[in-house]
Amino acid sequence: MRDLQEKINRLAEERQERLIDILRTLVAFETVSPPARNTEEAQSYVKDVLLNLGFETEEWELFPGDRIVAGTKQGERSEEYQSLLLNGHMDVVAVGDEASWKYPPFVITEEEGLLYGRGTSDMKGGMASSLFALELLQELGIKQKGDIFFQSVTGEEAGEAGTKSCVDRGMKADFAIVADTSNLEIHGQGGVITGWITIKSKETYHDGLRSRMIHAGGGINGASAIEKMAKVIEGLQELERHWAITKSYPEFPMGSTTINPSVIEGGRNAAFIADECRLWITVHFYPNETYEEVAKEIEEHILAVAMADPWMKNNPPLFKWGGKSMIEERGEVFPALDVDHTHEALAVLKEQHQTVSKRKAVVSMSSTVTDAGWLGAAGIPAVIYGPGKLDDAHAVDEKVELHQLLEHSKVLAGFIAKWCSTERSNTHDEAEARAIY
Repeated sequence: MRDLQEKINRLAEERQERLIDILRTLVAFETVSPPARNTEEAQSYVKDVLLNLGFETEEWELFPGDRIVAGTKQGERSEEYQSLLLNGHMDVVAVGDEASWKYPPFVITEEEGLLYGRGTSDMKGGMASSLFALELLQELGIKQKGDIFFQSVTGEEAGEAGTKSCVDRGMKADFAIVADTSNLEIHGQGGVITGWITIKSKETYHDGLRSRMIHAGGGINGASAIEKMAKVIEGLQELERHWAITKSYPEFPMGSTTINPSVIEGGRNAAFIADECRLWITVHFYPNETYEEVAKEIEEHILAVAMADPWMKNNPPLFKWGGKSMIEERGEVFPALDVDHTHEALAVLKEQHQTVSKRKAVVSMSSTVTDAGWLGAAGIPAVIYGPGKLDDAHAVDEKVELHQLLEHSKVLAGFIAKWCSTERSNTHDEAEARAIY
């Protein structure tokens, strides 16, 4: 295997211009989200690359103008050998004011070993190095025994869960690598869910009646929904502080379970007492929790707060959690992903990383979230392992180090060659583990 890895390393160095060319092509597609609905050309390119690599492909629309491309390359002995799923997203975040960029955002600029352009770090760099790794194996004539699957999804940046649409179609594998931004560390992640809390009065009152609401003899049992939302926010802060001292998880700083009041909306205009107020919150949770559990905790706590308020007791807060799109529904979910430290594939990946980089592999938890959570939620053992630094992701003059892209390709190609030539254990339940599209 070491001889093969050395061949992979030499070929990667010789062909590095091809890696840059793949990334240059991907970055040139302006797949910004929002507005999204703009990935068809980019996905057609990925499809062509996969077809040239011997993959069978299928595709479907997540939203009009945003397609998912999934590829299957069947191994010579699929029933007996381990399968692998490679996953990445094609959408990138908005550029903002282009005048603030030194380098053009949709053109690759090389300078002192760095490649600049929107998406180079998050995560077209990881997409490019993954495709390049597959090309290296093809050029070396390596034929895998287990199946390889490739998912090029959309919607990750807007919580539109393109990866969820893949698992909803029954796509599975024995192990998955999401090549999202991780600085070549092996990551799991916490989870995120957004929610809307609404306070709504049964009656609507003119501003001129406020004086009759605020003293005992006024005769109107009413309230401003905006003022009552302040109590809800205070209750959320109380729960957040409670979580900070009662919840913990390895590799996360204390207090990583947060409840962020992100957006507040309410009222009609200055001539009315606000009869409705809506609060948009973002909740981070640990891998040993589900979004259903944390949503239930929040609801129970806030309803208890409401029961202690004479008006809210009869006008209790309403809750709406998650959603399939930050653009269409103003809501999203990213399940958490734990890392199975005993999984055979993790040991192989760590070994390949150390062999190529000469550095011990770091296994940790990401401070952000990715589509990897949807794979884990579907029962697919998965990790995040990709090039790029979070400091550079979403930034003006986004960049990635060329040597990281090359290193990722070398590690990934070696890992694929080894993992997809690993026999399944006799005790493995093939009926569940067999990768099927």
